[in-house]
Amino acid sequence: MSMFRALRLDKSDGEFQREFVTLDEGDLPRVGDSDHPELVVDVEYSTVNFKDALAVADQSPIVRSWPMVPGIDLAGTVALSEDPEVPVGQRVVVNGWGIGEDTWGGLTQRARVRGSWIVPLPDGVSTAEAMAIGTAGYTSILCVLALEDHQVTPDRGPVLVTGAVGGVGSVAVALLAARGYEVHASTGRPEEAD
Repeated sequence: MSMFRALRLDKSDGEFQREFVTLDEGDLPRVGDSDHPELVVDVEYSTVNFKDALAVADQSPIVRSWPMVPGIDLAGTVALSEDPEVPVGQRVVVNGWGIGEDTWGGLTQRARVRGSWIVPLPDGVSTAEAMAIGTAGYTSILCVLALEDHQVTPDRGPVLVTGAVGGVGSVAVALLAARGYEVHASTGRPEEAD
């Protein structure tokens, strides 16, 4: 696939622009160097996170360089690899590393990333399932693992989850409850309280 579609944001002379564009591989900005080999990923799925919504609506200084393809996560299959550790055909997830902020992100059909940024998908997990979990789920899982690493266990008492109706908070509530924790949830949104 040499031509692909992407959502591109741009700002010139203070004028914000948002449009779907057709690009080719030569349009993808370089992200690697001799110490950081690059991959090109055929993107199958991305999610729209809070940061993405802010970027697409030009509501916050999320984007640090223009033009930008938003999307702070992606899942897909490696199409080209300069990294001997990452084979073509490997199914991967990428989140973090500034994608969608200072490096083109996942709201595209093709993305260029560093090999060190990817997380290989295990067998039995599809790219669609990985993005159903998304960055919010990944962040929640890291939070639960950090609690467990610090010996915070269900028998030590309740756990308070703030922002419990947001993406990260709602997944954290579900994960903690499934692991046997007594979860106390709070929100700053009065209309969401029960």
